Amino acid sequence: MTEKRSEPVPAEPLCDQVAVVTGAARGIGEAIANRLADMGATLVLTARDQARLAEVRTAIEQRGGRAFVLPCDLTDDKAVAALGERVAKEHDRCDILVNNAGVGVLRKPLIDLPVEEWDQMMHTNLRAPYLMMRSLAPLMIAARSGHIINISSLAGKNILPDGAAYSASKWGLNGLTYSVAEELRQFNVRVSVIAPGSVNTHFGGGGRTKDPTRMIQPGDVAQVVAMLVTQAPTSFVSEILLRPTMKP
Repeated sequence: MTEKRSEPVPAEPLCDQVAVVTGAARGIGEAIANRLADMGATLVLTARDQARLAEVRTAIEQRGGRAFVLPCDLTDDKAVAALGERVAKEHDRCDILVNNAGVGVLRKPLIDLPVEEWDQMMHTNLRAPYLMMRSLAPLMIAARSGHIINISSLAGKNILPDGAAYSASKWGLNGLTYSVAEELRQFNVRVSVIAPGSVNTHFGGGGRTKDPTRMIQPGDVAQVVAMLVTQAPTSFVSEILLRPTMKP
């Protein structure tokens, strides 16, 4: 009986793929961008901080990767539409979209929350992913292939006193993800959500109130993204809840 040989695993599993990452200037987004680039993907980095995006791009290029900077105000529908048009024109594809950009106003009761801060969270955490999917999912539908990953939060699964608006935006993002996944699966486009607990970044106060060594690290989230985008094509994980091993 002849032994069946397994096919070699490519050193760069995302070679020839294009990945768009929002909020890529720092924290979780930067870690995700670096991980996908190291896996062979061409990165399109977007956020409002052009200087920091340039630093992330330079770091990727110094390791032999490819990255492009497209600064964008994700709350501006015209700017997001223009970003999608540039990706289509310059890359002719979008294989991976990671909606990571987010803002949070925490430790403030809802009745004390200014309307502008409510709008900022809803526009960035919920409206922006909608705009990005609306802009880039057509490329995936045309290719009959793609993966969208939305970075949510455990605050979108649990109550969060003094953070009700942030929690509401993440509950909304979860519902958006589950529903869009059903709309797009007929086109072989997978949509997943990752809901981490407290991550060791400057977001929401970060390590100032918890032991940073016990918190989830940005690289932990990037590792989950790497797992999702290299799944076998016959299935997809719709939701991952990511918790620290030890409570911070």
